[in-house]
Amino acid sequence: MARILVIGGSLGGLFVANMLQRDGHDVQVLEKVRGSMSGRGAGIVSHDVLVSALERSGLDVQATLGVAVPGRVLLDQAGTGLIKIDMPQVLTSWSRLYQILRAELPSDRYLQGVSVTRVEERDDGVQVFASVDGKETTWAADVVVACDGIRSRVRQQFFPQVQPQYGGYIAWRGVCDESLLSDFTLRTLFDYFGFSVPPDEQIIGYPVAGSENATGRGHRAYNFVWYRPVSAGEDLKSMLTDGDGVHCPQGVPPNKVAWRQLARMREDGRRLLPPQFAEILEKAPQPFFQPIFDLLSDAVSVGRIALMGDAAFVARPHIGMGVAKAAEDAVAIADAIRVHGANAAALAAYAKLRLPAGRSAVQRARWLGNYVKSSDGRAQPMAQRQHQAIYETAIDLGRYGHQSTFIENSP
Repeated sequence: MARILVIGGSLGGLFVANMLQRDGHDVQVLEKVRGSMSGRGAGIVSHDVLVSALERSGLDVQATLGVAVPGRVLLDQAGTGLIKIDMPQVLTSWSRLYQILRAELPSDRYLQGVSVTRVEERDDGVQVFASVDGKETTWAADVVVACDGIRSRVRQQFFPQVQPQYGGYIAWRGVCDESLLSDFTLRTLFDYFGFSVPPDEQIIGYPVAGSENATGRGHRAYNFVWYRPVSAGEDLKSMLTDGDGVHCPQGVPPNKVAWRQLARMREDGRRLLPPQFAEILEKAPQPFFQPIFDLLSDAVSVGRIALMGDAAFVARPHIGMGVAKAAEDAVAIADAIRVHGANAAALAAYAKLRLPAGRSAVQRARWLGNYVKSSDGRAQPMAQRQHQAIYETAIDLGRYGHQSTFIENSP
């Protein structure tokens, strides 16, 4: 049995902690945030690899994971369906996955309010230093797995040259209760993975579990993501200034988004979007936005320390693989430790496997993001953008990858 510390208690950290705990290791999760995290996040596309990772974690929840959709629909500005395709998928949510993964891990294995300050590798293992209620505390381990997100403190310590890159656009996000929507929107959009492609933009949406993770008809919600170009510099700085005039470079908290930004977004929705999506934007109680970044690493391990999830690679959301990628990272780490033991050799084997996968995910997501701002500054033909949206966005490559037109060396 090895001593393993997992830094970061979001979904990636819970995946790897559960897998390693199930393999008999002494696992401790160190999470910075205190209190319940179950209300975070929004919709998640579940891929087969995500379901497999849940099973590897000891969970059989496929039937209750989320909301099944039969296929996809692309709407024009008037709300008419231009393209409809069969592509069954299950859409889940961050809070649902967090709930089931957190419940599987013993409560004493998950510590909150722990702010990691540095990590030191020593001859006999790794020492982690953290602040807990203002006091420095240390933990010792055989290996450390850092999944502390895009702004990872551990990555900053060991690979400071690796920094997130702004993609030139933002994503408005939100959810709207099914019970608030008109019969027209329910009939023509709600049960589908929906798409619309205004000039240089794209909006997608799909049904997810509603309050208390309810999935019954009438109790679900619709999750939307609206990608819109915002140039770096003053335009982005203005967007990242909250309702009180405070600049928030890492992102404005949902409850602090300036009302003028919300009003402008909804006004633009009425002008640019199909009426179904415009209605959802109007009735969503607390839309928020995120600048779109990606992160491309050239190393994800050093000695007995490994990076995984968003600490290692961040691909833009278009591939719908953020959580699935973290789950695959967790499986790769658990497999490597099974073969090599909890040591540097295991983490080197994990890195050799996951570095190409991470790079490919970032490259594919950048290609899918070209509809917002093409690499040569010219808009793609509308037919190409529509096809790319409905056939390529957030597909399960294991099931539907044969339809993909992505080329590995695409921009």
